[in-house]
Amino acid sequence: MASIEYKLSKKVGKDGKSQVKVILTISRTNRPYFNSGVFVKPDYFKVVKVTEKGNVYGIVPPKRGKLNVHEVEEAFRAKDELDDFSNRLTNLCNKLSLEHGDLLTRNFIEEALTLTMNFRASDVSYESIMDIRAKRKEERMQKALRKGPEDIYGLLEQFLSQKDLSIGRKRSYRVLARVISRFQGYVRSTDRKRRNFVFDVDKIDREGIEEFFSYMRNERAISEKHPELFKKLLSEYPAAIVTGRKSYKLEERGNNIMVTRKKALKAFFNWMNENGYTKNRPFDGIKIGSEKYGTPYFLSLAERNMVAGHDFSGNRHLETQRDIFIFQCLIGCRVGDLMKLTPANVIDGILEYIPHKTRGENPVVLKVPLNERARAIAKKYEGKDPLGRLFPFISVQKYNDSIKDVLRECGINRPVTTLNPTTGEEEQRAICDIASSHMARRTFIGNLYKKVKDPNLVGSLSGHVEGSKAFARYRVIDMDIKRELVSELE
Repeated sequence: MASIEYKLSKKVGKDGKSQVKVILTISRTNRPYFNSGVFVKPDYFKVVKVTEKGNVYGIVPPKRGKLNVHEVEEAFRAKDELDDFSNRLTNLCNKLSLEHGDLLTRNFIEEALTLTMNFRASDVSYESIMDIRAKRKEERMQKALRKGPEDIYGLLEQFLSQKDLSIGRKRSYRVLARVISRFQGYVRSTDRKRRNFVFDVDKIDREGIEEFFSYMRNERAISEKHPELFKKLLSEYPAAIVTGRKSYKLEERGNNIMVTRKKALKAFFNWMNENGYTKNRPFDGIKIGSEKYGTPYFLSLAERNMVAGHDFSGNRHLETQRDIFIFQCLIGCRVGDLMKLTPANVIDGILEYIPHKTRGENPVVLKVPLNERARAIAKKYEGKDPLGRLFPFISVQKYNDSIKDVLRECGINRPVTTLNPTTGEEEQRAICDIASSHMARRTFIGNLYKKVKDPNLVGSLSGHVEGSKAFARYRVIDMDIKRELVSELE
């Protein structure tokens, strides 16, 4: 049976109210949270019950008096709305969990709640959800026949709302949308024959796709030739893709980023084909290629322990980020999964979670035993995060910046050989200057492989499937292993 708990957002509106967040526990490893749309004054969000696991919070309306009638009514109304939302949420999950539990992701639940908004509780079922979803799809297909050529941005947002993508992947799609906007503006301004050019999803052909990616690869050089034009293009995006940023910096794009963007745009066109938004297939016959990566670099166990033992008591911020980084080095998960972990993911000293990257295609629960150091770090931050997560996380970008600062502070600056992402050429960089959260994952995998030399065993902890090209990069045969092999000849 699904259960509910409430948290109050720290953001307070001008009316003095905050939104109630609803955390839904479907299983020990599946605890999505939702915005309830219910706002209440913090004074009326109180402890309603004390259990062995901790305090249980809820909306507690004030006692009615002569001067607070309006506030009392508002609080009772908020409590009723929250109860209604929670009942709909638990009813939906309880009905679907037995036969369709693998579908109960946050995105699916939010969509199902919207589709069944006016349903009676007894009418909610998987079949009714699929039926109304099919009707909505047909409506979209009919609407698509009347769509204008500028609707690519709206279609892209609809695509992102339906796909269970990470924050980083969604951000990269919106970057792609801004490139499309600049490409349109550039063509209109420089080609007299195409003054009204639009990246029309129904008309763009293979040649147009190849022209777009040629522009994308060379955009920075093109912008340097037309500085005034790009100053305008970078400040006048369509309303659908304005982000609020004051400025944008165009950077050179190498092979890997171009391959990633091609795959993303092709996936978007495939989605439009499948959902009836267009019959156009401009990617047919286009070879996308594959990313190229160098040998992965990671911290040795000695370096990792040096970081773990460094005294950061004078800098609490770096101490916290160091601890999170070391914990990640000990469990090997991706940063997107790390930031969703809660104490409920730790069961009898074993961390259990479903990797977000493979949740849709192969939802396997990974089980990683926590060693003494990992358990101690988790214990240190118990109850410190207001959202109930395992650690008080900051943004991914700030976390990556902090990791670099941590390594510099510890004096870990040995040179490593990497591939320049733009030129594809090898270059030497200090490891502290290119460190990131993903290096924690590499540190976990690389050092494990050096210990056991069994890709299947390591893959069962990291989430890599047998034969994975990505995992093959981690299987570095380093000098220690080579010495062991040569010693066998003595």
